[in-house]
Amino acid sequence: MRGILEGKGSVEWSENEVEQLAERLQQTLRNFSMISIFDIVDIAIIAFIIYQVIVLVRTTSSGRVAKGVLLLLVALGLSTAFHLYTVNFLLSRVLEYGAIALVVLFQPELRKLLEQVGSSKIGQVFSTKQNVADELDDAITQTVLAFDSLSESKTGALIVFERKNMLDDSIRTGTALDAGVNAELLKNIFWNKAPLHDGAVIVRNGRIVGAGCMLPMSGSLNISKELGMRHRAGIGVSEQTDAIAAIVSEETGSISVAVGGMLKRHLAPETLERLLRNELMPEKKEDENSPFNKLSALIRSKKEGKINEGDNKV
Repeated sequence: MRGILEGKGSVEWSENEVEQLAERLQQTLRNFSMISIFDIVDIAIIAFIIYQVIVLVRTTSSGRVAKGVLLLLVALGLSTAFHLYTVNFLLSRVLEYGAIALVVLFQPELRKLLEQVGSSKIGQVFSTKQNVADELDDAITQTVLAFDSLSESKTGALIVFERKNMLDDSIRTGTALDAGVNAELLKNIFWNKAPLHDGAVIVRNGRIVGAGCMLPMSGSLNISKELGMRHRAGIGVSEQTDAIAAIVSEETGSISVAVGGMLKRHLAPETLERLLRNELMPEKKEDENSPFNKLSALIRSKKEGKINEGDNKV
C-alpha cells in the first residue's frame, strides 16, 4: 500500500509508515479517552496552588529568596550532571535543612495565604477590568486636583500608584484603608497636623489601600542634596518596583514624579495628569471631551483668575 501526495514533487508513504502513524493516532485517542473529570479537577487544584504561590512571591519581599532557592536547585542539577560529588553533597545538605528554614522564614506569608483561601474576599478577583479602569481614571483626576491645591499651599505629599509589583510590605508599615481616591480626602491626609501626613498613600487599582506607609529609601549618590526624604522614598520605591510615585515638595511646592528610578521635577498639574495617564492607562485614548482636557482647562482658568463659582464643574 502506497500513498502519494501530489505537489511540488511527490512524497511516498510506505505501508509501515502509514501503520505507525495510524497507531500513534489511536494511542493518542486512547490516552484522551482515559482522562476523567477527577483528572481535570486534580490538574485545576494543582494549577490554583501554583498560581497562589506565584502571587505570594509577587506580593511580598520573598521574591528574591525564591530566586536564590531556584539558583540552588539549578546548581544542584549541574553538579549532578557534571559529577561534582563534593559540591552536590553540600548543596543537598543545604536544601535538606534549608526546607525547614524556609517554613520558618515564610511563616507570615504562608499564614496570609491560608487566610486568603478561607476568606470570602477571594471572590473579588473576578471584578471586571472595566470597573478598575473607571476607578483608576477617576483616581488620576482626583490626584491632580489635590496636587494642584497642595502645590499652591506648599503641603508635602507622596502618593504611590501600584502596578504589577505589589506593595503589601509597605502597606503593613502604615494604616490599611479601603477608600476611593478623593481630592478632599488626600488634602486631609497630607495636612501637616494629620497623623498620617508623613508617610505615603498607596493606590491600588484606583483605590487607596494604605496611608502613612514607609517606603524603601533610594541609596543613589546622584540625587540632589536639596531633595528631602520624601523624594528619596519616591525614587526608592520606583527603583525597586514598577510603581509610579507622585510627590509635592514641602519646601517649594514643586510637583515631581518618580518612574523607574528617574525623577521628573517641576511639573505643571496638566503635565502630571498626562504623565500618569500615559504610565498607568496607556491604552486609553484622549478626546476633546476627556476628563484630562476638561481638568486641564479648569486648572488653566483657575490660574488665570477666569473661573467663577458657576463654572466650577468638570
